[in-house]
Amino acid sequence: MTSAAARDERRISPVFLGLLAVMAVSAWAVWTGFADGSAFAVFLFVTSAWVVSLCLHEYAHARTALHSGDTSIGEKGYLTLDPFKYTHALLSIVLPVLFVILGGIGLPGGAVFIERGRIRGRWRHSLVSAAGPLTNVLFAVVCTAPFWLHALDGVPRPFRYALAFLALLQVTAAILNFLPVPGLDGYGVIEPWLSYRIRRQVEPYASFGLIAVFAVLWIPGVNAVFFDAIDALLRSLGVQEFERYCGLDAYRFWEERDPFCLMAR
Repeated sequence: MTSAAARDERRISPVFLGLLAVMAVSAWAVWTGFADGSAFAVFLFVTSAWVVSLCLHEYAHARTALHSGDTSIGEKGYLTLDPFKYTHALLSIVLPVLFVILGGIGLPGGAVFIERGRIRGRWRHSLVSAAGPLTNVLFAVVCTAPFWLHALDGVPRPFRYALAFLALLQVTAAILNFLPVPGLDGYGVIEPWLSYRIRRQVEPYASFGLIAVFAVLWIPGVNAVFFDAIDALLRSLGVQEFERYCGLDAYRFWEERDPFCLMAR
């Protein structure tokens, strides 16, 4: 492979740069309350930041796979951060965004296609799977940093609420992705350590893992336990429930705003 071809394979996509631009401009609009359109700006900011995090999630998988032995990653376009290059663009981008819009929950995205036969060593296989959700963890740490560092003085409330809601998405995505369920990254972490017989028995169910998770979360008791755990974790990081709620309220700009959140501005 020539150096020019290698550079092309790793050149950041204009699509991703466009997403960063939308995120930056909408973040500025939320911060300044530009044209009193902070609600729609919150929608743009959170959505673009969420898609950026999904791209980084997939990039982390791909980059780790590259350094673990899968040299085919570059030619597939995964290192360009272009969301349209992913094997499962619907699962990786479209459905997670729809779940945010409809339910306010961070849905794990579909994985990039990695040629596992090129990778040697169980630890490397586990690290490739863990790299994606660890990116969500890092994103959550960045979003919550102003809260646990007590650095919110001067931060406009709409921007604070948007960060709180974005942190909720990142935390739910990280936790869901780390579940040891076939089809999710958490199972990919432990799969190399399982016996061949168990892996063969589980393999047919991998495509139904995410569906099963959401079916279980539909059970009221399980749902309550799950979101109580999310709430406790975010509270420990200084993000309060009303901040997340007002972030979601602002995000849904097409609905009537809650007077409590409007007064809190």
